[in-house]
Amino acid sequence: MRAVMYEEFGRRPEVVEVDDPTPTPTGAVVRVEATGLCRSDWHGWQGHDPDIALPHVPGHELAGTIVAVGGDVTRCHVGDRVTVPFVCACGQCEQCQAGDHQVCDAQFQPGFTHWGSFAELVAIAEADVNVVLLPEDMASVTAAALGCRFATSYRAVVAQGRVRAGEWVAIHGCGGVGLSAVMIAVAQGARVVGIDVSRSALAAAGALGAELVVNPATVDVVPAIRSFTAGGVHVSIDAVGSRATCLASIACLRKRGRHVQVGLMLVDDARASIPMDAVIAGELEILGSHGMAAHSYAEMLARVASGVLRPQQLVGRTIGLDDVPAEMMSMDLPRIGAGMTVIVP
Repeated sequence: MRAVMYEEFGRRPEVVEVDDPTPTPTGAVVRVEATGLCRSDWHGWQGHDPDIALPHVPGHELAGTIVAVGGDVTRCHVGDRVTVPFVCACGQCEQCQAGDHQVCDAQFQPGFTHWGSFAELVAIAEADVNVVLLPEDMASVTAAALGCRFATSYRAVVAQGRVRAGEWVAIHGCGGVGLSAVMIAVAQGARVVGIDVSRSALAAAGALGAELVVNPATVDVVPAIRSFTAGGVHVSIDAVGSRATCLASIACLRKRGRHVQVGLMLVDDARASIPMDAVIAGELEILGSHGMAAHSYAEMLARVASGVLRPQQLVGRTIGLDDVPAEMMSMDLPRIGAGMTVIVP
């Protein structure tokens, strides 16, 4: 099969021919029809993820059709159109037994712990636990847009953030994760503030229903949000993952507010200082959000099917496998357009 591979961190990836994967007894092989290009893929390529072994094929936001299953697989079959969470679970550990697959103790992450979906085929572990069957009428590009970004944002807003109608929600960073969170929070009936340095990203957030958009390059974010919301937001989501955005997210909360950390805190940002005096005085909640378990997808998919959520609107463009190396090389440059990039192999 053709796949995008890098043999050294930071070195230009190449499109190469590699052996087709085969399923384990409990696994499956999926023919990739679409796969998202995510900032996490860039971090992995830069060497920021200790789980990656070289050489490596990235890619973790995928949709496709099962072409092979192991002999012990019973719940899914060849020909099924599927997606998977970016955290695939073992199904056996203490966390999985409690239903918390997204923090599985022995998690399998396509594109990180194992080769991923920037390829024509990808192997998935524990298929009966991790495969999510797609609605027949859902396009593969739309399904790939659910990926880690939309599904992670859904759980961050609905389950971790517990966003309710009428609450103020701040979204720090309006890339793929952030715009997903804007859409989902608006669908919850929340009043949303979008924060980003990109004018196109802010325009996209406004088009999705954000009542206020703020550019931290030109506006002092925290006072602006506190003033506009008459005291601060109820929920604030850091969809970037930096010390600056994490601190701004916490600082713009009203008392008893909830900060949800979605953006990965890596390298120098991994040990950000938290203003615990403000956390205690305001009885703030500091929450992490790490994907969404396969068994939790049904509610989200139902809302997509009903038209309440429209992840297809978040896709900015599609590219082919041959375009991926140059695209990854440019991901640390300022963004020109808004929305997700989806690869169609």
